[in-house]
Amino acid sequence: MLRQRVITALVLLALLLPALFAANPWPFMGLTVILIAAGAWEWGRLNGMPTWLAWSGAFICLLACGAAAQFGWVQRTHPMVWLMAGALWVLLGAWMIQRGVAGWALWPQGLRWAVGLLLLTLAWLAMAQAHQRGVNFLLSVLVLVWAADVFAYFFGRAFGGRWIKTKLAASISPGKSWEGVLGGMLGVLLVAVIWAALDRRWSLPDLSLYSLLFAKGWFVALPALLFMSAMSVVGDLVESLVKRSAGMKDSSGLLPGHGGVLDRVDALLPALPLAMMLVFWI
Repeated sequence: MLRQRVITALVLLALLLPALFAANPWPFMGLTVILIAAGAWEWGRLNGMPTWLAWSGAFICLLACGAAAQFGWVQRTHPMVWLMAGALWVLLGAWMIQRGVAGWALWPQGLRWAVGLLLLTLAWLAMAQAHQRGVNFLLSVLVLVWAADVFAYFFGRAFGGRWIKTKLAASISPGKSWEGVLGGMLGVLLVAVIWAALDRRWSLPDLSLYSLLFAKGWFVALPALLFMSAMSVVGDLVESLVKRSAGMKDSSGLLPGHGGVLDRVDALLPALPLAMMLVFWI
């Protein structure tokens, strides 16, 4: 299993890193839209759609992302789009986690499918637009999510259940603890401070999300970073809830050793549009 995980990770890095740093943005946009389309196919399967509709969902995502690029939305998107995307994630995440696995099955199947395709398309648009702002900015958003996940894992292993006996969401993801969430938030703040300091030291041409937030002061940056960290957890929980509803351990087997595409990008799905929302509105 470990060997498979390493090989898959190396192959993905070999594909994505050259595209990420390429002078032309199209290789990165092309590779990421393929991943998002694969996630749309997985989403259809998780929600019990027939095979042809699961594949149709992937095609719809490809068309929607292509149209967004064609109409120039990657370069400039109306700020209201990101505000509505952020509100949708906050409301949907809160509702789903509060209602639990059983509540998700009460939604009409077609509505569940359509909402997922919309959120996947918005995540791709946010990622492409973040890439347009600069590699430093995009990486700062990605690392925020990864830091929250890594610190949450180690804090959860070390302190889970010691201070707060109540589980974070026992019926959705029994392994997650409040101590892990708090550790993830602490890790995000630590990364943000160090990254912003390096931005100043190296005078990079494009600013990270952290530098943009700290420019508004700690009273803005602190709640914004904590909010982003919390919403990355929401993305993880939402995907876990949908998988439990479908009775599946992984979203697919497309990435050997890692599961599916959604298993790897679940926490990024809310974080990317929320990052763009913060940039435009703060």
